[in-house]
Amino acid sequence: MSTRLLPLLIVLMAAVLLALGVPLGVSVARAEQQKVVIDRMDDTARFAALAQFVTEEVPGGSRRTSTDERLETLQTELTSYYEVYGIKAGVFYRTHIPMANAPTTWFLPQSGEVRDAFDEALLSRRSHDPEQVWPWEDGTLVVASPVIRDGDVVAVVVTESPTDSMAARVLRGWLIIGAGETAAMLLAVGAALRLTGWVLRPVRVLDATTHDIATGRLKSRVAPAGGPPELRRLARSFNEMADHVEEVLEQQRAFVADASHQLRNPLAALLLRIELLALELPEDNEEIASVRTEGKRLARVLDDLLDLALAEHTQADLEVTDVGALAAERVAAWAPTADAKGVRLVGDCPPTTGWADAVALSSALDAVIDNAVKFTPADGTVRVAVASTGDTATVVVTDDGPGLTDEELARVGDRFWRSGRHQNIKGSGLGLSICRALLAAGDGSITFAHHEPHGLEVTVTVPRSGTRGEAGARYGLTDR
Repeated sequence: MSTRLLPLLIVLMAAVLLALGVPLGVSVARAEQQKVVIDRMDDTARFAALAQFVTEEVPGGSRRTSTDERLETLQTELTSYYEVYGIKAGVFYRTHIPMANAPTTWFLPQSGEVRDAFDEALLSRRSHDPEQVWPWEDGTLVVASPVIRDGDVVAVVVTESPTDSMAARVLRGWLIIGAGETAAMLLAVGAALRLTGWVLRPVRVLDATTHDIATGRLKSRVAPAGGPPELRRLARSFNEMADHVEEVLEQQRAFVADASHQLRNPLAALLLRIELLALELPEDNEEIASVRTEGKRLARVLDDLLDLALAEHTQADLEVTDVGALAAERVAAWAPTADAKGVRLVGDCPPTTGWADAVALSSALDAVIDNAVKFTPADGTVRVAVASTGDTATVVVTDDGPGLTDEELARVGDRFWRSGRHQNIKGSGLGLSICRALLAAGDGSITFAHHEPHGLEVTVTVPRSGTRGEAGARYGLTDR
């Protein structure tokens, strides 16, 4: 969830920073240009004041040849201004003839921004502010001011400024803004990481606890953790629900155990009376034989119910176990039964350690091997192979029996379930359920698959190291 929530927060924060940074960058560029424009306005106003008292243009388009100190002063100022700042400046009569200009080769163009500013200043007002020039544009700033004498515009002062230095200052301002935005983004990412961790930690704890309970660790609970108050209340409610579910399951198991235990005595007395009654009947009486068979079957069901209740209730005594040696022992124990049926029982059990309850694993292997031998026809083979795959140790039991269909594979291991094709074979349908309960108590598992060309493949898996509880401890889980 954090991989989805964190990018969302980062994108939102980046959008906010951009929404603030872009207008700020535009404002910096406009402020720099406005500063330059104001400076040029001051310069043109000063030049206009100097040009106001310069000798007027001589009719015919030429200037007076007599020395004019004011004109010389104006020309000197314009030349110095151009040499120092590199800004073109000139004072032009209404007839477009220059009064003074720097450089002296600079004249009014026939069109363009300079000519537009000149024409606007002839209307006795300063030219409008030029359009915004961005650092990536190669433009100039043109400012024009009228020279007014006796209420009439006699000339216009025009300046044309390069924008290189202004662009450099704008870029420096943008770099400062970018550095600030980057620092703010890093701080925002750090804050987002802390925020998502604070919000999602209770969710991770709750998820891990839910997984533990779903896999059979009913005593797992959500430990107190930080996070929003709503998630803390959810954790408390979850613990209360888990307590209630565990209590209900304990009551159910206790009921099954008590019922199966209490029914054993009446059933034993009933079977005894059946045997006494059989003494008075012919030995080949089919009805009494059927009653005996059903009575013994009921006794097996009660025994398996009691075993299942105990398996689900008992805590596993986990330790390092030689799975290979244990499997070889069970193969040897079931060899006489297999030989009596004409089934070949083969074991490939190299030394392999696992983290398991030896008694529970032995009982589980007994149930699996018993089923394999029971459903394998004479001259068939049952193979028991032990292997290690990474973090787990496996015992694979395969047989040459009729196997199961895909639908039956989905149901195998359910309580009291038996295939309709095997109803004539003795059993209660609880053996594999007991096996699954015994393995689940020690973090083990049992799976079923087809065995080619026919038969069933049962895989018993146990962890190779004592990892139970470590994952929960990382998330703050507790076992009560």
